[in-house]
Amino acid sequence: MAKSKFLKRPTAPIEVADRSIAELTEAMASTGFQGRKLGESVETWAHMLKEDELTIFMGLTGAMCPAGMRKIIAYFIQNRMIDCLVSTGANMFHDVHESLGGKHYVGSHAVDDETLFKEGVDRIYDVFAVEEQFRGTDRLIAGFGETLEHDRPYSSREFMFLLGKWLHEKGADHDSIVVSAYVHNVPIFVPALCDSSIGIGLMVARRSGNVVNVDQMKDVDEITQIVENSKKTGVIYVGGGVPKNFIQQTEVIASILGLPIQGHSYAIQYTTDAPHWGGLSGCTFEEAVSWGKIAAVAPKVQVFVDATIALPIVSHALAQKAGPYLKKRKAPRYDWAGDRLKMKYALNSKR
Repeated sequence: MAKSKFLKRPTAPIEVADRSIAELTEAMASTGFQGRKLGESVETWAHMLKEDELTIFMGLTGAMCPAGMRKIIAYFIQNRMIDCLVSTGANMFHDVHESLGGKHYVGSHAVDDETLFKEGVDRIYDVFAVEEQFRGTDRLIAGFGETLEHDRPYSSREFMFLLGKWLHEKGADHDSIVVSAYVHNVPIFVPALCDSSIGIGLMVARRSGNVVNVDQMKDVDEITQIVENSKKTGVIYVGGGVPKNFIQQTEVIASILGLPIQGHSYAIQYTTDAPHWGGLSGCTFEEAVSWGKIAAVAPKVQVFVDATIALPIVSHALAQKAGPYLKKRKAPRYDWAGDRLKMKYALNSKR
């Protein structure tokens, strides 16, 4: 009897050995369950980095910066492992806070929160922070808002670019996500900017008569222009939420505009949410195919894992695995000077 088509590739038990993290994730790709998916995500991401004229989007949710992941995201930006970041405002606020010397502290989830409140300590699960220090960063952002023009709208991309420039000039940590994005010309979109402490800071500025107008429809237009100028696109989601759909919907918009769009060509997600609750953060990429958001033939890897476990492993594996060809990667270069985005692909270099 002919061998079944389902039995072509045996699993390979992992042997304990002296090996690199990249070698470990390669071995994990031949095991099962989420270990295999984690290994496959590294292989798929590495393949994206080899593609010609591919634009890689990342969606970032969850309290990744307070949990110690911000320098990993900055590394992805500095080495052009991603070409556009869509984030929650909270992650960018916490990045700014740390980049100027603010701290988050190792804490515990098993603590009396009323006592924390009385001592002015905020809790993010098992991470602590000082409320008054956060308010200092709120006031700093309000001060930055005063430097902006008040008679024209800004997209969140423009706002984050100017914030990165301002922080860079103030000597902020070069491993800041916001500063790295400014230096390496990687756009950051924050489609729910008001839903964060950045929004709080800008509201304080508004009460002082310094109104900053962030135009979210300009955001939608600008990120769609990136897709319009890209031959192919890939997506990587840390969590889901607003950033995930903000990136996903660009394919639908481009299709409505009459462009021959077939959906994002690669898709990776690290999430702890499950599909059966019906929410976007856990929905499968196969579901996204029905909307035309992900190409039917696209490699699709969803890893159901805590991102604070996945990101350190994946980043180190990619640093080891992708190093030889990252220098050869032609990443998109953005020129936002005119009425419409001009974009070309070129070897990795600073802005």
